[in-house]
Amino acid sequence: MENIKEELKSVILDVMLPETEAYLEDINKAIGENIASQEDIDAKADIEAFINELKTIVEVVEENKISDEDAKSVLEKITMMIEEHE
Repeated sequence: MENIKEELKSVILDVMLPETEAYLEDINKAIGENIASQEDIDAKADIEAFINELKTIVEVVEENKISDEDAKSVLEKITMMIEEHE
């Protein structure tokens, strides 16, 4: 089941992190230009926390500190998030 962990890592590094970091960059730009909504400002901390969570997941995968079952569960949740976002 090592491929589940690698698939999880790949989805995070290739899809989730780039998209989430781009969104955070957009929020920061809007804040800097003074055009951010209160919702954007409130979301910033959540987005930053989510990025940290994604990086932590990658770290535990790389250190093999996550079970195959947990990796599969996280992958399923992320896949659902991606599908809902599309």
